[in-house]
This record gives sequence, C-alpha cells and structure tokens, in this order.
Amino acid sequence: MSRWPAKVTIKEVGPRDGLQNEATPIATADKIAWINLLSETGLSYIEVTSFVHPKWIPQLADAVEVGTGIRRKAGVTYAALVPNEKGLERALGAGVDEVGVFMSASETHNQKNINKTIAATFPVLEAVVQTAKQAGKTVRGYVSTVFGCPYEGAVAVDQVLMVADRLLAMGVDELSLGDTIGVATPKQVEDVLAEVLRRFPAGRIAMHFHDTRGTALANILVSMEMGITTFDSSLGGLGGCPYAPGASGNVATDDLVYMLHGMGIETGIDVEQLTKAALFIRDKIGRPLSSRYLQTVGS
Repeated sequence: MSRWPAKVTIKEVGPRDGLQNEATPIATADKIAWINLLSETGLSYIEVTSFVHPKWIPQLADAVEVGTGIRRKAGVTYAALVPNEKGLERALGAGVDEVGVFMSASETHNQKNINKTIAATFPVLEAVVQTAKQAGKTVRGYVSTVFGCPYEGAVAVDQVLMVADRLLAMGVDELSLGDTIGVATPKQVEDVLAEVLRRFPAGRIAMHFHDTRGTALANILVSMEMGITTFDSSLGGLGGCPYAPGASGNVATDDLVYMLHGMGIETGIDVEQLTKAALFIRDKIGRPLSSRYLQTVGS
C-alpha cells in the first residue's frame, strides 16, 4: 500500500491570500479575468476575495464587484473570507458558495489581526457560522499561527486544539491549519498533526503552509504521509499576511502541482491552463513571482 494518497484536493487562495498583501492594488477587471482563467484549470475550489472592511484590507475593497463579476463554472466552489455578520451579508449578496471564518491560535496575533481577544472572537464567528448554515452554505475555519507566532514565538499545541475544538463544535465543516509565518519544519508538522488527528478526522483537516523558509513542500509531504489530502496554495507563490511581519507567500500552486503529478498523485489540474493563469497574474503584478516552476517556463 502506497504511503501517498491517490488524489489530493488543492484549494487555490491566490485571489484572496495572494493579492491582499500586494503593495499595488490589482484592477477589479484583472482580478475577475484571473479568476475566470483559474476556473478553466481544473481547480475545484477558488477563494476569490475577503469581505473584511476595506479599511483593514484595502486591496480587496472590491469584494462585491469581484464576487458578482466572475464567470462561474459548474463544479467549482467559489469561497470568500468573512469576519462578521455584516461581512457575511455582503458575501451572501455576492453569491459565495462557501464562507471562511478565521482566527489565530495565538492571542497577540488574533488581537492584531481581528482586534479582539480569542475569547471574544468565538461568539462573533459562531453567529456567522449559524447564519451561513441557515443560508445553505458550507463553512471553512482558518486557524492562523498554528506553528508559530510573529509576536509570541512558539504556540502550544493545546492552544491549537482548543481553538480547533471550538470551531468544529460551532459547525465549521473543515479546518485549515495555517503556518502563517512559514516557520514549520517536517518534524514539527508531524508532532502537531499527531495531536490534532487524535481528536479530529483527517478528512476535516486541511493544511495551509507559507514558504518563507523553503519548507512548505517538505511539510506537505509529511502531512500526506499522515493522511491529509487537502492543501491550500497560491498560484505563483503570491501572498503574505499584513499582520504577520516577515511572512512571505503561500506555497506555490504550480510548484505543488508539479510535485504531486511527478509522484503520480491526481489533482484534476491542467498544467498548461494553470501556467497560462500564472503568467497572466505575473504580468498584471509586474514583477517576477517566487514559484520555482514558473521560473522554468519563462514567458
């Protein structure tokens, strides 16, 4: 029996997590065109934007325009981050398929990112989850700073388990565990997942690795060995967190697809179409992207 899964689900977060940290905002029409290109790649999940107040994430101030302007493809889930009930109302009006709620495992990052304590965040998210469920939407929960915090350093796994337990108990369908600042190493991933998977089924856990120190693909390999088959990534390696100093981009979707396909693991993604979408957003941003795969294909 192979130690690797036969199939992996890749959740593309570039239009949200990738673009939110860009210094120069991307035109709404270009965001829509990029998402439409992503829809033709075989991806089954695209996180298109965030309905956070524009004051906090000005790069995504056009969330409603993007949500209502994209061309939706059957079989693709179009998701968005939602911070509270007001954001949820806008997201539902824009026709999102899945709602993402988010918080941190570390107290300081949660207060910097959400302006609330962890304890005060739970009731806000529970209201969002309940309303989203009543509207017939699935809900995804993001937990940031699982492997380390830019302000506090190491994060206790018990803290991660407590946050995960509360989110799943309130009705979140899937948890995405984030290495927000890209500090995780394979042994740490193994140790944390061993504890997480004692409590929760692997099918409800996704991993979200940033590649700040070049360990993201190695961390994904360990995660797959432990039964995880859903991973977040960002085309070209775009991304970062405005409230996590030093955080660089997400693991690159194109690098991840190259590795998985080379291992005989199915993703459903067309590499040629994916490269076309990567070159498009690279040209709109106007600088080279960090993915290794993209550097091999040139223009």
